[in-house]
Amino acid sequence: MARPRKTFGRLEYCQYLLSSQVNYTLTNYADHVSDISHDLVRLYLKRERLTASDVWSHVKSDIITSESGYIVFDDTILDKSHSRNIESVRWQYSGNAHGIIRGIGLVNCIYVNPDTKQFWVIDFRIFDPEKDGKGKAEHVRDMINNAIFHKRIPFKTVLMDTWYATANLMLFINDHKKLFYCPMRKNRLAKHMSSEEKYRPLREIDWEDDELNSGKVIRLKGMPEHLKTRLFSVAISSNRTDFIITNDNSQACADDTKKICALRWYVEQFHREIKQLTGIEKCQCRKQRIQRNHIACAIHVWVYLKKLAYKTSQTVYQIKKNLLKKYLVNELSNPELEMSFS
Repeated sequence: MARPRKTFGRLEYCQYLLSSQVNYTLTNYADHVSDISHDLVRLYLKRERLTASDVWSHVKSDIITSESGYIVFDDTILDKSHSRNIESVRWQYSGNAHGIIRGIGLVNCIYVNPDTKQFWVIDFRIFDPEKDGKGKAEHVRDMINNAIFHKRIPFKTVLMDTWYATANLMLFINDHKKLFYCPMRKNRLAKHMSSEEKYRPLREIDWEDDELNSGKVIRLKGMPEHLKTRLFSVAISSNRTDFIITNDNSQACADDTKKICALRWYVEQFHREIKQLTGIEKCQCRKQRIQRNHIACAIHVWVYLKKLAYKTSQTVYQIKKNLLKKYLVNELSNPELEMSFS
Protein backbone atom coordinates (compact mmCIF):
# COMPACT_ATOMS: atom_id res chain seq x y z
CA MET A 1 0.00 0.00 0.00
CA ALA A 2 1.43 3.37 -1.07
CA ARG A 3 2.17 5.89 1.64
CA PRO A 4 -0.07 8.99 1.66
CA ARG A 5 1.61 11.93 0.00
CA LYS A 6 3.01 14.56 2.36
CA THR A 7 0.98 17.78 2.19
CA PHE A 8 2.70 21.12 1.90
CA GLY A 9 1.24 24.61 1.89
CA ARG A 10 1.50 28.25 2.82
CA LEU A 11 1.89 27.62 6.55
CA GLU A 12 4.90 25.33 6.09
CA TYR A 13 6.63 27.69 3.65
CA CYS A 14 6.03 30.75 5.85
CA GLN A 15 7.38 28.79 8.82
CA TYR A 16 10.59 28.21 6.87
CA LEU A 17 10.96 31.91 6.05
CA LEU A 18 10.26 32.76 9.69
CA SER A 19 12.76 30.25 11.11
CA SER A 20 15.65 30.53 8.67
CA GLN A 21 18.24 33.18 9.42
CA VAL A 22 20.39 33.48 6.30
CA ASN A 23 19.62 30.99 3.53
CA TYR A 24 16.08 31.04 2.13
CA THR A 25 16.44 28.81 -0.93
CA LEU A 26 14.21 25.80 -1.65
CA THR A 27 17.25 23.52 -1.65
CA ASN A 28 18.21 24.68 1.83
CA TYR A 29 14.70 23.91 3.06
CA ALA A 30 14.76 20.40 1.61
CA ASP A 31 18.19 19.81 3.19
CA HIS A 32 16.78 20.47 6.66
CA VAL A 33 13.61 18.36 6.63
CA SER A 34 13.32 14.65 6.16
CA ASP A 35 9.94 14.35 4.45
CA ILE A 36 9.79 17.40 2.17
CA SER A 37 11.54 17.48 -1.19
CA HIS A 38 12.71 20.45 -3.19
CA ASP A 39 10.29 19.46 -5.96
CA LEU A 40 7.31 19.42 -3.61
CA VAL A 41 8.03 22.95 -2.38
CA ARG A 42 8.56 24.19 -5.92
CA LEU A 43 5.33 22.53 -7.09
CA TYR A 44 3.37 24.27 -4.35
CA LEU A 45 4.83 27.69 -5.18
CA LYS A 46 4.23 27.12 -8.90
CA ARG A 47 0.55 26.15 -8.49
CA GLU A 48 -0.52 28.47 -5.65
CA ARG A 49 -1.86 31.95 -6.34
CA LEU A 50 -1.31 34.12 -3.28
CA THR A 51 -2.38 37.75 -3.53
CA ALA A 52 -2.50 40.97 -1.51
CA SER A 53 -6.06 40.00 -0.50
CA ASP A 54 -4.64 37.07 1.49
CA VAL A 55 -2.34 39.44 3.35
CA TRP A 56 -5.27 41.76 4.11
CA SER A 57 -7.26 38.81 5.52
CA HIS A 58 -4.27 38.05 7.76
CA VAL A 59 -3.70 41.59 9.05
CA LYS A 60 -7.10 43.30 9.16
CA SER A 61 -8.04 42.04 12.64
CA ASP A 62 -4.76 43.40 14.07
CA ILE A 63 -5.12 46.99 12.84
CA ILE A 64 -6.02 49.72 15.29
CA THR A 65 -7.74 52.26 13.05
CA SER A 66 -8.07 56.01 13.47
CA GLU A 67 -10.27 58.56 11.73
CA SER A 68 -7.06 60.59 11.41
CA GLY A 69 -5.19 57.63 9.90
CA TYR A 70 -2.65 57.89 7.09
CA ILE A 71 -2.00 55.58 4.18
CA VAL A 72 1.55 55.79 2.85
CA PHE A 73 2.70 54.66 -0.58
CA ASP A 74 6.21 53.90 -1.73
CA ASP A 75 8.02 51.30 -3.77
CA THR A 76 11.15 49.27 -3.23
CA ILE A 77 13.31 47.17 -5.54
CA LEU A 78 13.94 43.54 -4.67
CA ASP A 79 17.54 43.17 -5.76
CA LYS A 80 18.12 40.51 -8.43
CA SER A 81 21.40 41.94 -9.70
CA HIS A 82 22.97 38.51 -10.17
CA SER A 83 20.02 36.98 -12.01
CA ARG A 84 19.70 36.73 -15.75
CA ASN A 85 16.69 34.49 -16.33
CA ILE A 86 14.18 35.31 -13.57
CA GLU A 87 10.85 36.47 -15.00
CA SER A 88 9.50 39.93 -14.00
CA VAL A 89 13.04 41.20 -13.38
CA ARG A 90 13.79 44.50 -15.10
CA TRP A 91 16.22 47.39 -14.86
CA GLN A 92 14.91 49.91 -12.29
CA TYR A 93 16.19 52.78 -10.21
CA SER A 94 16.97 51.82 -6.61
CA GLY A 95 17.22 54.57 -4.00
CA ASN A 96 19.06 52.16 -1.73
CA ALA A 97 21.68 51.42 -4.38
CA HIS A 98 21.60 55.03 -5.70
CA GLY A 99 21.50 53.72 -9.24
CA ILE A 100 19.89 51.44 -11.80
CA ILE A 101 19.83 47.76 -10.86
CA ARG A 102 18.07 44.59 -11.98
CA GLY A 103 15.19 43.74 -9.70
CA ILE A 104 11.49 43.24 -9.08
CA GLY A 105 9.53 46.38 -8.22
CA LEU A 106 7.20 46.19 -5.22
CA VAL A 107 4.71 49.03 -4.59
CA ASN A 108 3.47 49.00 -0.99
CA CYS A 109 0.66 50.59 0.99
CA ILE A 110 1.16 51.13 4.73
CA TYR A 111 -1.53 52.18 7.20
CA VAL A 112 -0.27 54.45 9.99
CA ASN A 113 -2.14 55.23 13.20
CA PRO A 114 -0.77 58.63 14.33
CA ASP A 115 -2.20 58.16 17.82
CA THR A 116 -0.48 54.84 18.64
CA LYS A 117 2.53 55.37 16.31
CA GLN A 118 1.96 51.88 14.91
CA PHE A 119 1.81 50.80 11.28
CA TRP A 120 0.70 47.81 9.21
CA VAL A 121 1.04 46.76 5.58
CA ILE A 122 -2.43 46.57 4.03
CA ASP A 123 -1.75 46.20 0.31
CA PHE A 124 0.97 45.71 -2.27
CA ARG A 125 1.44 45.33 -6.02
CA ILE A 126 4.17 43.85 -8.20
CA PHE A 127 5.39 46.41 -10.73
CA ASP A 128 5.37 44.41 -13.96
CA PRO A 129 4.13 46.64 -16.83
CA GLU A 130 4.93 43.97 -19.43
CA LYS A 131 2.38 41.70 -17.73
CA ASP A 132 -0.44 44.06 -16.71
CA GLY A 133 0.36 47.30 -18.55
CA LYS A 134 0.14 49.37 -15.35
CA GLY A 135 2.50 52.03 -14.06
CA LYS A 136 3.24 52.65 -10.40
CA ALA A 137 0.80 55.57 -10.14
CA GLU A 138 -1.97 53.34 -11.52
CA HIS A 139 -1.20 50.73 -8.87
CA VAL A 140 -1.47 53.43 -6.18
CA ARG A 141 -4.81 54.54 -7.60
CA ASP A 142 -6.08 50.94 -7.50
CA MET A 143 -4.96 50.54 -3.89
CA ILE A 144 -6.65 53.78 -2.82
CA ASN A 145 -9.87 52.62 -4.46
CA ASN A 146 -9.52 49.29 -2.71
CA ALA A 147 -8.88 50.92 0.68
CA ILE A 148 -11.98 53.12 0.36
CA PHE A 149 -14.54 50.83 -1.23
CA HIS A 150 -13.44 47.29 -0.36
CA LYS A 151 -11.45 47.47 2.87
CA ARG A 152 -13.47 50.46 4.10
CA ILE A 153 -10.62 51.38 6.38
CA PRO A 154 -10.84 54.90 7.84
CA PHE A 155 -8.08 57.32 6.86
CA LYS A 156 -7.78 61.03 6.30
CA THR A 157 -4.50 61.61 4.51
CA VAL A 158 -2.41 60.05 1.74
CA LEU A 159 1.39 60.40 1.84
CA MET A 160 3.39 59.70 -1.30
CA ASP A 161 6.85 60.08 -2.77
CA THR A 162 7.80 62.38 -5.64
CA TRP A 163 7.27 59.60 -8.19
CA TYR A 164 3.52 59.59 -7.51
CA ALA A 165 2.91 63.36 -7.50
CA THR A 166 1.04 63.33 -10.82
CA ALA A 167 -1.81 65.72 -11.52
CA ASN A 168 -4.22 62.86 -12.20
CA LEU A 169 -3.45 61.07 -8.95
CA MET A 170 -3.64 64.22 -6.82
CA LEU A 171 -6.98 65.11 -8.41
CA PHE A 172 -8.20 61.56 -7.80
CA ILE A 173 -7.33 61.80 -4.09
CA ASN A 174 -8.94 65.23 -3.80
CA ASP A 175 -12.12 64.01 -5.53
CA HIS A 176 -12.44 61.32 -2.85
CA LYS A 177 -12.35 64.01 -0.14
CA LYS A 178 -8.92 62.92 1.12
CA LEU A 179 -5.88 65.02 1.85
CA PHE A 180 -2.48 64.50 0.27
CA TYR A 181 1.05 65.58 1.13
CA CYS A 182 3.91 64.83 -1.23
CA PRO A 183 7.30 66.29 -2.19
CA MET A 184 7.65 67.84 -5.63
CA ARG A 185 10.49 67.99 -8.09
CA LYS A 186 12.12 71.39 -8.19
CA ASN A 187 11.52 71.71 -11.95
CA ARG A 188 7.74 71.27 -11.58
CA LEU A 189 5.94 74.28 -13.10
CA ALA A 190 3.66 76.44 -10.94
CA LYS A 191 2.49 79.99 -10.33
CA HIS A 192 0.78 82.03 -7.65
CA MET A 193 -2.90 81.12 -7.47
CA SER A 194 -4.27 84.57 -8.30
CA SER A 195 -1.48 85.61 -10.62
CA GLU A 196 -1.55 85.96 -14.40
CA GLU A 197 2.20 85.40 -14.59
CA LYS A 198 3.72 82.55 -16.52
CA TYR A 199 4.38 79.19 -14.91
CA ARG A 200 7.86 78.87 -13.43
CA PRO A 201 9.88 76.00 -11.94
CA LEU A 202 9.36 75.71 -8.19
CA ARG A 203 13.01 76.46 -7.53
CA GLU A 204 12.53 79.93 -9.09
CA ILE A 205 9.49 80.95 -7.04
CA ASP A 206 10.11 83.83 -4.63
CA TRP A 207 9.25 83.48 -0.95
CA GLU A 208 8.26 86.17 1.54
CA ASP A 209 9.50 85.69 5.11
CA ASP A 210 6.05 84.81 6.46
CA GLU A 211 5.46 82.34 3.59
CA LEU A 212 8.46 80.27 4.69
CA ASN A 213 6.43 79.34 7.76
CA SER A 214 2.82 79.46 6.52
CA GLY A 215 3.31 78.29 2.94
CA LYS A 216 1.85 79.84 -0.18
CA VAL A 217 -1.20 79.02 -2.28
CA ILE A 218 -0.15 78.01 -5.79
CA ARG A 219 -1.52 76.42 -8.93
CA LEU A 220 0.44 73.62 -10.51
CA LYS A 221 0.50 73.45 -14.28
CA GLY A 222 -2.05 70.88 -15.41
CA MET A 223 -4.22 71.27 -12.32
CA PRO A 224 -7.71 72.84 -12.49
CA GLU A 225 -8.19 76.36 -11.21
CA HIS A 226 -10.67 75.32 -8.52
CA LEU A 227 -8.14 73.09 -6.74
CA LYS A 228 -6.23 75.18 -4.23
CA THR A 229 -2.92 73.68 -3.24
CA ARG A 230 -0.48 74.99 -0.68
CA LEU A 231 3.28 74.77 -1.17
CA PHE A 232 5.77 74.60 1.69
CA SER A 233 9.53 74.96 1.61
CA VAL A 234 10.73 72.48 4.21
CA ALA A 235 14.34 72.23 5.39
CA ILE A 236 15.15 68.53 5.68
CA SER A 237 18.83 69.02 6.49
CA SER A 238 21.50 71.69 6.30
CA ASN A 239 22.00 71.03 2.58
CA ARG A 240 18.55 69.83 1.50
CA THR A 241 15.21 71.61 1.13
CA ASP A 242 12.07 69.89 -0.13
CA PHE A 243 9.02 71.46 -1.71
CA ILE A 244 5.91 69.86 -0.20
CA ILE A 245 2.50 70.30 -1.78
CA THR A 246 -0.84 69.60 -0.11
CA ASN A 247 -4.55 70.19 -0.67
CA ASP A 248 -4.93 70.69 3.10
CA ASN A 249 -5.81 74.39 3.11
CA SER A 250 -6.10 74.40 6.89
CA GLN A 251 -2.38 73.71 7.12
CA ALA A 252 -0.42 76.89 7.85
CA CYS A 253 2.77 75.64 9.50
CA ALA A 254 5.91 74.38 7.78
CA ASP A 255 7.05 72.54 10.92
CA ASP A 256 3.76 70.62 11.15
CA THR A 257 4.03 69.79 7.46
CA LYS A 258 7.52 68.42 8.06
CA LYS A 259 6.23 66.23 10.93
CA ILE A 260 3.43 64.84 8.77
CA CYS A 261 5.80 64.04 5.91
CA ALA A 262 8.14 62.32 8.38
CA LEU A 263 5.48 59.61 8.78
CA ARG A 264 6.51 58.42 5.32
CA TRP A 265 9.59 56.87 6.94
CA TYR A 266 7.40 54.11 8.35
CA VAL A 267 7.26 52.60 4.89
CA GLU A 268 11.07 52.78 4.70
CA GLN A 269 11.18 50.91 8.01
CA PHE A 270 8.89 48.28 6.52
CA HIS A 271 11.18 47.90 3.50
CA ARG A 272 14.26 47.53 5.69
CA GLU A 273 12.69 44.99 8.05
CA ILE A 274 11.14 42.81 5.38
CA LYS A 275 14.38 42.62 3.41
CA GLN A 276 16.55 41.84 6.42
CA LEU A 277 14.28 39.37 8.21
CA THR A 278 12.13 37.43 5.72
CA GLY A 279 14.36 36.61 2.75
CA ILE A 280 11.99 38.40 0.38
CA GLU A 281 14.84 39.03 -2.10
CA LYS A 282 16.41 35.58 -1.83
CA CYS A 283 14.19 33.36 -3.98
CA GLN A 284 16.22 32.09 -6.94
CA CYS A 285 13.43 30.42 -8.92
CA ARG A 286 12.90 31.68 -12.46
CA LYS A 287 9.11 31.53 -12.81
CA GLN A 288 7.27 34.76 -11.99
CA ARG A 289 4.43 32.89 -10.26
CA ILE A 290 6.91 31.35 -7.81
CA GLN A 291 8.48 34.79 -7.22
CA ARG A 292 5.06 36.34 -6.58
CA ASN A 293 4.08 33.63 -4.10
CA HIS A 294 7.43 33.89 -2.33
CA ILE A 295 6.97 37.66 -1.99
CA ALA A 296 3.46 37.21 -0.58
CA CYS A 297 4.68 34.63 1.95
CA ALA A 298 7.51 36.93 3.05
CA ILE A 299 4.97 39.71 3.68
CA HIS A 300 2.85 37.25 5.70
CA VAL A 301 5.92 36.53 7.84
CA TRP A 302 6.55 40.25 8.42
CA VAL A 303 2.89 40.71 9.43
CA TYR A 304 3.28 37.93 12.01
CA LEU A 305 6.58 39.32 13.34
CA LYS A 306 5.07 42.79 13.67
CA LYS A 307 2.06 41.40 15.50
CA LEU A 308 4.35 39.70 18.01
CA ALA A 309 6.48 42.83 18.32
CA TYR A 310 3.49 44.99 19.27
CA LYS A 311 2.21 42.31 21.65
CA THR A 312 5.52 41.78 23.48
CA SER A 313 6.97 45.31 23.23
CA GLN A 314 10.00 44.00 21.37
CA THR A 315 11.42 44.82 17.97
CA VAL A 316 11.00 42.45 15.06
CA TYR A 317 14.80 42.09 15.06
CA GLN A 318 14.81 40.90 18.68
CA ILE A 319 12.11 38.32 17.97
CA LYS A 320 13.89 36.94 14.92
CA LYS A 321 17.39 36.87 16.44
CA ASN A 322 16.15 35.29 19.68
CA LEU A 323 15.53 32.11 17.69
CA LEU A 324 19.31 31.62 17.82
CA LYS A 325 19.54 32.17 21.56
CA LYS A 326 19.05 28.54 22.62
CA TYR A 327 21.49 27.39 19.98
CA LEU A 328 24.19 29.76 21.25
CA VAL A 329 23.56 28.81 24.90
CA ASN A 330 23.94 25.11 24.05
CA GLU A 331 26.99 25.64 21.89
CA LEU A 332 28.80 27.68 24.53
CA SER A 333 28.12 25.09 27.24
CA ASN A 334 28.70 22.03 25.07
CA PRO A 335 30.27 23.04 21.75
CA GLU A 336 29.98 20.64 18.85
CA LEU A 337 33.02 22.27 17.28
CA GLU A 338 35.44 22.97 20.12
CA MET A 339 38.07 25.69 19.71
CA SER A 340 41.69 24.64 20.11
CA PHE A 341 45.17 26.15 19.69
CA SER A 342 46.95 22.80 19.56
